[in-house]
Amino acid sequence: MDPVMLARIQFASTTIFHFIFVPISIGLAFLIAVMETMYVFKGQDVYKRMAKFWGKLLLINFAVGVVTGILQEFQFGMNWSDYSRFVGDVFGAPLAIEALLAFFLESTFIGLWIFGWDRLSKKVHLLSIWLVSFGTLMSAFWILAANSFMQRPVGFEINNGRAEMNDFFALITNGQLLVEFPHTIFGALATGAFLVAGVSAYKLMKKQDLDFFKRSFNLAIVVGLITSILVAVFGHQQAQYLVQTQPMKMAAAEGLWETSEDPAPWTVFASIDPDKQENSAEFKVPYLLSFLSYSKFSGEVIGMKELQYQYEQEYGPGDYIPPVRTTFWSFRIMVAAGTAMILLGLYGAWLMLRKKVEQAGKWFLSMMLIGISLPIIANSSGWIMTEIGRQPWTVFGLITTENSISPNVSAGSILFSLIVFTAIYAVLAAVMAYLFVKVIKKGPYAEEADHRHASDPFNKEGYNAVS
Repeated sequence: MDPVMLARIQFASTTIFHFIFVPISIGLAFLIAVMETMYVFKGQDVYKRMAKFWGKLLLINFAVGVVTGILQEFQFGMNWSDYSRFVGDVFGAPLAIEALLAFFLESTFIGLWIFGWDRLSKKVHLLSIWLVSFGTLMSAFWILAANSFMQRPVGFEINNGRAEMNDFFALITNGQLLVEFPHTIFGALATGAFLVAGVSAYKLMKKQDLDFFKRSFNLAIVVGLITSILVAVFGHQQAQYLVQTQPMKMAAAEGLWETSEDPAPWTVFASIDPDKQENSAEFKVPYLLSFLSYSKFSGEVIGMKELQYQYEQEYGPGDYIPPVRTTFWSFRIMVAAGTAMILLGLYGAWLMLRKKVEQAGKWFLSMMLIGISLPIIANSSGWIMTEIGRQPWTVFGLITTENSISPNVSAGSILFSLIVFTAIYAVLAAVMAYLFVKVIKKGPYAEEADHRHASDPFNKEGYNAVS
């Protein structure tokens, strides 16, 4: 058992599982803030009911997300102590700000939002949910600032064999952060939007609470379409930035062993053989890789073999080619899921404009239900491509993954904790799924029905509850 591989598997599994909940919280908080804004300024109770109903899902997701997120920062001390010692002075600052500022902002105002419906004025209560939404964005910003340092280290100096921050402003204006943050945030907003649209589609298919879920669907499909397009736009910018800063990652994402011709074609799919360092059964689209890399239909892209030679000259002997198959296919899964989101969004928006959402075919409503998983798949595969494509580096150009592991943690200890954490996460996932389904089945009018039931003097249970 290789402790480095086990530690990587543990970090990957816990991080991907946690990252299911983070985009949902960001997306739902924003949508709920929009719903409550419509309630405050339009005065229609249906929007208040929408904010409350979808708010239940937000609270369930938020609670599970907090539990799964606690483990993330502890892993840096448990399994990656050499990494933490080397870059802790830089990497720790944005993580500390996220915990002490952004997360406390979210937690404080989500409490006010939960208990303040009948205690705060409408506008103060509305401000609370907008501050929750802002807090989720700020949490993402500081986490991504730390991650962007790993992708492109800036604002530091090496002192006594350790990286120490010497320019905080450079850290938060990192070019990697400026392209990574909007790509991630719009992906999160799309995740929340497709969750709301998918659940609404299911309810429309069941002919339940049609007006309520039609309004929810219309709002969500507009947000989902706009954000899905923006994800693609900023993803394109991020890819172009990586061509300049992490060319090996981009070459691996394209399965490009040799430097391409000019103009460079984009490989749709290929059978990749990392041992022979060659591909077979390739299907390519002419000119497209040049356009993706430079926004023009000309320009070559450097291949992995040439980059390997360059890295050996710069960093010394070693294998600097990441796992190519994983990087290649995770990128294509992300693109495929994102494309499907845009297509579903376009058709859903077309139905909305024609006011035919409630008459939509069962096939489309079923596809929207399945579509809940699309942004989750895109988010997860995108992060796999981002992190795996950086290998063998933990911090690009500074410290490798092999040199980042805790030297005194045994493979058996990591394996045991991996099994335990996986079991706990499976239980959490089952609990969350159960609670989601329970809330969705009850619908938006469950509280009123329960109140009427409890207030009915001819109902024995209701009579006892009232008395």
